[in-house]
Amino acid sequence: MIGWRRRAGRTALEISSVTLFGALASPALAQPVEAASTINPADTAWMTVATAFVLMMTIPGLALFYSGMVRKKNVLATMAQSLAAVALISVLWVAFGYSLTFTGNGAFIGSFDRIFLAGMTMQSINPAAKTIPEALFVLYQMTFAIITVALVAGSVADRMRFSAYLLFSILWFVFVYVPLAHWIWGGGFLGAMGVLDFAGGLVVHLSAGTGGLVAALVIGRRHGYGMENLSPFDLSLAVIGTGLLWVGWFGFNGGSALAADSRAVFAITATHLAACSGALTWGAIEWASRRKPSVLGMISGAVAGLGTITPASGYVEPWHGVVIGIVAGLVCYWACTWLKHRLRYDDSLDVFGVHGIGGLTGTLLAGVFATAAIGGVSGALEGGWKQPFIQLAGILVTFVWSGLATYVLLKLVSLFVALRVSKEAEIEGLDISQHGEALQ
Repeated sequence: MIGWRRRAGRTALEISSVTLFGALASPALAQPVEAASTINPADTAWMTVATAFVLMMTIPGLALFYSGMVRKKNVLATMAQSLAAVALISVLWVAFGYSLTFTGNGAFIGSFDRIFLAGMTMQSINPAAKTIPEALFVLYQMTFAIITVALVAGSVADRMRFSAYLLFSILWFVFVYVPLAHWIWGGGFLGAMGVLDFAGGLVVHLSAGTGGLVAALVIGRRHGYGMENLSPFDLSLAVIGTGLLWVGWFGFNGGSALAADSRAVFAITATHLAACSGALTWGAIEWASRRKPSVLGMISGAVAGLGTITPASGYVEPWHGVVIGIVAGLVCYWACTWLKHRLRYDDSLDVFGVHGIGGLTGTLLAGVFATAAIGGVSGALEGGWKQPFIQLAGILVTFVWSGLATYVLLKLVSLFVALRVSKEAEIEGLDISQHGEALQ
């Protein structure tokens, strides 16, 4: 994703034909081109591995992480949501998502030049990734879209109807993920403003967290919330899922350099250190306040550190990952405990508290710690006092757009199919009521 970030300082957008959402697209700056001589074998090999790593984050990573934290009667239904996101979003991405996100240079949306990957050849590249085949860039960015949609499901685990989830996922992908990804990474207005988001603090984590929060509020709390025992079925699955997510994040953040270079290694190092310090911080808080550090708390802290370092990972020194991880552990713990209980919303798997708050925090910290020698942009510590305010603007746009769009889309879906299962089906479990299967 380094290509479009280097364009963040340009002063104007070229104007071309009108496309979806009434945006103005330019064929001049962001159209895929034929340039076989620039394809680098080392970069291609690394990005192939990174793509596999990020796909692994959803299946089996997120599937195990989420299913380990729900009740036994909902394990298969929770896994089915992650699996469905992979299949559904992959097809939609190739059909039109990639084209609307990464071709054209409109302020609000891209072009239709690569619908169903039309015109792509083995020699094609995208100017955002000049040293790898365009087909590989398509696949890599596809994995980001997949996991973002899959993340939202965690907020409404145990109660959302599968058919409603599928319809909502399609609409949310079209009207939330694709525009945001274009605005920040594909040549849109937030990228032009200079908003820093190396690997998805806004595009992935804040958007999914905000969408999940709104979905949880619209659909309502689980039956028995606050009165019954809603403890996880098998935290060992969640720990295994955390490990897969952790390793996958090396491709998520390291791969966002789009090259096998030192910046990728710096991003991976900062990512690992943030996960470590996040896990230690969350565990220490529980140890001090409850006298026992829980396994759930430590894996939550690790994921909080991973999500929080994401937007900053390619702009900061490796040791900044330790600081950002500590902040992530503190802030996300507060969001998942005090804030959640104070506002009494039922975000089943704390998508907003971990991913939403983590993405928000990391995006702000990117504006503080950004190092010009690494990412070409100076944060507040290097005298770039405007950068935190630019980051705040990106946060506000993402939060408002994702929140409002999610609310409207859920109301639209509810006109065609009930959003949540019946009380009887919820008590019986979604495995049986939605899929006709159950763990023995």
